[in-house]
Amino acid sequence: MRYVDLPGTAPACVYLHGLGLSSLATYTRVVSEPGLSRRRSILVDFLGCGFSDRPIEFGYSLEDHAQTVAALLDHLGLEQCAVIGHSFGGSVAVTLAALRPDLVGQLLLAEALLDPGGGETSRGIAGQSEAEFCASGYQSLLDEVRADALSGDPLSIAVTGGFNAVAPFALYRCAVGLVRGTQPTMRQRLLALTIPRTYFFGQMSLPNPDTEALPAAGIAVRVLPGAGHGMMWDDPSGFAAALDRALEHAPV
Repeated sequence: MRYVDLPGTAPACVYLHGLGLSSLATYTRVVSEPGLSRRRSILVDFLGCGFSDRPIEFGYSLEDHAQTVAALLDHLGLEQCAVIGHSFGGSVAVTLAALRPDLVGQLLLAEALLDPGGGETSRGIAGQSEAEFCASGYQSLLDEVRADALSGDPLSIAVTGGFNAVAPFALYRCAVGLVRGTQPTMRQRLLALTIPRTYFFGQMSLPNPDTEALPAAGIAVRVLPGAGHGMMWDDPSGFAAALDRALEHAPV
């Protein structure tokens, strides 16, 4: 598993990317912003994605990815990290915090998927067989994303490179794992945690009932004006500032 470790102050911030993408491509601009640039930042590419290896024998479930991230943090001798996860990566982050609470001191989730069923893209992928997706579905997805990127869709522009680099079988298995979710669910696990937790919405993703449900459960909610699901591309400076504020206000 490939990662980038940028030196800085503790606690270490561990960044986990969305479905089929790369943390280097997702977060490089964010971690270079004032506030975050002084913090130790570890940008992780999940197995099958980005610059990481693509083992065919790996399962690619949320738990599988959480265990590989845990192994990396153990290797680095880290504990009580601030874990930042976007979408699929947020689901892995919650799973990591539940399975290895010693490793996670704070969760910062950017529109993490908290319930089984996944999102539109993952459902579309998981609705095929692995053989069908690898034979034709993957290319169809690439064609669709490229067409949307050429039409100017910001999120499609951002994810095109990641989808080009990911192993098709790995993308499929990640999508299936996200649709299946975990047991207990990611939401149940998140609500059971007692560490500081912040959930970020892009304003364009609203309305969403979790803007009220999560604060009622003790989870801070922050909304980034003018941003959508891809808030780290829509407004990297604003997203970085929001992360920095959440990190500053977490109990030591």
